[in-house]
Amino acid sequence: MNAETKKTNVILAAVDTGEYDIESSIAELEELTKTAGGIVVGVITQKRPACDPGWCMGAGRLEELSEMCINLNAELIVFDHELSATQIRNIEELTDVRVIDRTMLILDIFAARARTSEGKLQVELALQKYRLPRLTGMGVELSRLGGGIGTRGPGETKLETDRRHIKRRINMLEDELRLLEERRMRMRQRRKKDSVLTAAIVGYTNVGKSTLLNALTEAGVLAENKLFATLDTTSRSIELPDGRSVMLIDTVGLIRRLPHSLVEAFKSTLEEAASADLIIEIIDSSSPEAPEQIKVTHDLLEELGCENIPHMYVLNKCDKGEPAVTLPSDLPQVKISALNKTGFDRLLSVVCELLPETAKRMKLVIPYDQSGLLSKIRSLGKVYLEEYSENGILTEALVDVRLQKMCEEFEIKNDI
Repeated sequence: MNAETKKTNVILAAVDTGEYDIESSIAELEELTKTAGGIVVGVITQKRPACDPGWCMGAGRLEELSEMCINLNAELIVFDHELSATQIRNIEELTDVRVIDRTMLILDIFAARARTSEGKLQVELALQKYRLPRLTGMGVELSRLGGGIGTRGPGETKLETDRRHIKRRINMLEDELRLLEERRMRMRQRRKKDSVLTAAIVGYTNVGKSTLLNALTEAGVLAENKLFATLDTTSRSIELPDGRSVMLIDTVGLIRRLPHSLVEAFKSTLEEAASADLIIEIIDSSSPEAPEQIKVTHDLLEELGCENIPHMYVLNKCDKGEPAVTLPSDLPQVKISALNKTGFDRLLSVVCELLPETAKRMKLVIPYDQSGLLSKIRSLGKVYLEEYSENGILTEALVDVRLQKMCEEFEIKNDI
């Protein structure tokens, strides 16, 4: 079933063990379901101290779920937590409806939206790692060739039920990704060597990261009001008000309880943040869930070792009214509307302030016998003005930090 042409009727199910806010999580699960091409026709929850190891829910609640499936013509049940193969098999036999869990739903969205070869490899690796421990009792699910939510991506043929084949495939994918990671590492090292400034745009999914990148750089990245609209890393250069250039890197959106297999699979992509000169954290200022979303983002950044990298908050969607979140005052904050392109001057000004000083705009009078210095300035920076006078070459330029000491004796403080 193609999600674009036919919608799937979905019932959401969850056991409330008190571990997290069930209402917020179900609301997010509904958004994920819509993103995957489903229509939520019903929701069922149950309070329990823990999930039943064989059935997840209690017998009475499962009977209600089975009746709901018949009455609402449901084609799929999505549980808000990870299920074992035994639980999936038991619930499917009772309800006669296909069952997937939150992790499989997210993996399904990622499989549909990955565009680059690296993104596709990372998604397939996460899918295979998810399916390997669930082979027992999931033969029908893995061999199903029909479409629909939870069946997209590699690994849907009967061949994938062979445990040894899946392990072999995992090893192959890990080897391919290791090579890509080494290439990405070399690119990072080259950027550092060439003194290329980088700023990683991070944040929860659907807060406007891609919209901001498009607005600032005309990057042409897909930007939709959907969770995980874009998955692949995009890098674009932009000139700052002080004349320097910075490489903006859009990273994959985050989500609460992101499956561990996906965190691992996308580690190399997310590590762009760990090697950046600045982290620009985008926040949906209109969302009541913003505090929780900020916590999710910070937890992952801490896991990646980003604590000592300069960091700023960007409150997006301020066109919707006053921000619904109060941020701590220890980090710089900027209010913008990426959609309306407002607040960008202040944003870029703060970015300039927080980035390490790699170049400085200077006015110089370079003696003719030192004209070789002008060639060095031009090769490492940018020359805005070059005029010849009796005293030497009047120059206004962006001077690389490596040349600033050499230029100090020729600097003029006032306009000529």
